[in-house]
Amino acid sequence: MDEDAISFGRPPDPLDGVTLRDLFDASYRKLVVQLYGVTGSFDEAEDLVQEAFVRAAASGRRFLRVDNPEAWLRTTAVNAHRSRWRKLRNGRRAQELVLPPRDPAGLEDHLEIVAAMRSLPEAQRHVIALHYLADLPVEQIAVELGVPSGTVKSRLSRGREALAGQLAHMKGGVDHA
Repeated sequence: MDEDAISFGRPPDPLDGVTLRDLFDASYRKLVVQLYGVTGSFDEAEDLVQEAFVRAAASGRRFLRVDNPEAWLRTTAVNAHRSRWRKLRNGRRAQELVLPPRDPAGLEDHLEIVAAMRSLPEAQRHVIALHYLADLPVEQIAVELGVPSGTVKSRLSRGREALAGQLAHMKGGVDHA
């Protein structure tokens, strides 16, 4: 059994004509050079062409029936490159929009709060984060978590109490509750 039968999971069909292996042998280097021109990176070009061949293998016989398999592979590789580029660009934009400016002076207090929150049970930590960090009202938290609003209020109350005690302990103070 040849490589094509393994990659497609079926025995080779002599009526299919050109096999994926034949196409790989004839086109791989050409496609890598073409994609190198598009991406400017040899490693990325190789990765994109390999990804295109994987997609071709996954599509099975449909791929073997396209009019111009090499053009299909090239288009698939270029589209994969565009998709990667878009994801990277959008990721950078999201970081710029979402991340607040750093505040080294206030960072120490935030670290203590985060450490104290880690000591809380997950249910309390979740409602405290939603209420105080996401500014959600009790009713909306109840809907999102699928619990009664009384449960949210109880978790908030217990969580605040535990958090205050934890912060007092971390600062070396005494809890006078």
